[in-house]
Amino acid sequence: MARSSSILLFSLILCVILAVSPRLMAQGSAASAASAQDSLKAAEKLLASGKPDEAVALLGALARSAPKTPGLEAVLGRAYYQKREFEKAVPHLVSALKQNPNDGESTQLLGLSYHLLNHVQQAIPLLEKVQSWLPKPDVTGSYLLGVDYLESYQDDKARTAFARMFSVPPGSAQAHLLLAQMMIRQDLEEKAIPELQKALALDAHVPMAHFLLGEMYLFKSQVQPALVEFKKELAENPVLWLAYWRMGDAYTRLEQWDQAEVALKQAVWLNPDFTGPYILLGKVEMKKGDPSLAAGFLQRALKMDPNNYYAHYILGEAYKALGRSADADREFALTQSLRPKDQ
Repeated sequence: MARSSSILLFSLILCVILAVSPRLMAQGSAASAASAQDSLKAAEKLLASGKPDEAVALLGALARSAPKTPGLEAVLGRAYYQKREFEKAVPHLVSALKQNPNDGESTQLLGLSYHLLNHVQQAIPLLEKVQSWLPKPDVTGSYLLGVDYLESYQDDKARTAFARMFSVPPGSAQAHLLLAQMMIRQDLEEKAIPELQKALALDAHVPMAHFLLGEMYLFKSQVQPALVEFKKELAENPVLWLAYWRMGDAYTRLEQWDQAEVALKQAVWLNPDFTGPYILLGKVEMKKGDPSLAAGFLQRALKMDPNNYYAHYILGEAYKALGRSADADREFALTQSLRPKDQ
């Protein structure tokens, strides 16, 4: 009888346990999920506070204890991106997009990560996708997309991206001018020249096209064609001091010191706060045999740019010509200390 009672009691206890266990397990699972979401929120707060290292440590622990936490991969990718560890960010952002292909932030960060890693072919479709979602052009996104198009030899698409960035028609003279300028920024000077010529073919008066074409010719040491373009630009815009400065530079290369002096002084009169013309004027006056006047121009330049080693060198030459040996030695010493190591 006692044995039968024990068996009955055990059976009752077992039934109670079996009935209660699923509820306890569900409660435990819910508590674990809530704890994981709390950790995720805490990591996001750390990222918002500019503490990505602490966020990564917290997220790493969460990834080990609850790797399937919703949103974990996206936040981990963002954390590594904020740390500028783009190679580590990529796999997490890829996983985040597999979980949610419409995750706009992860799409953008993955595109930017690929761009910064110079993986332009992977970056382009992602950056295109982000741009397609926006009601208005995002200038940063348009610029990066345009650069990636240039890197992948898709010049027409690059022109369209830059045109969108600056709100001009993609087939216009202005769009070709913008593309040329961006090519110059990317050290693609040879490709910039035909784009400038296309811009001028569409509109012979488009501002800055003649100037930039002159810059390209000067870069290629084609001084006479450069002068022609600078003069054409000044015929359209006689207050463009940059053109006078570069024209003065061109004349110095031809050793036409009087013409150089006139152009450089015109640049100074239009913009007295830029060092370039003053430095060249110092060189011109030295060539014309007036070290005192040269020193004055160079001293003015160095007040604005005290670390310009070339200005210090020419000023040293001027002081030497004036018999100011100590001052000359000081300037030559500064030249050596300021000169870039690769020059």
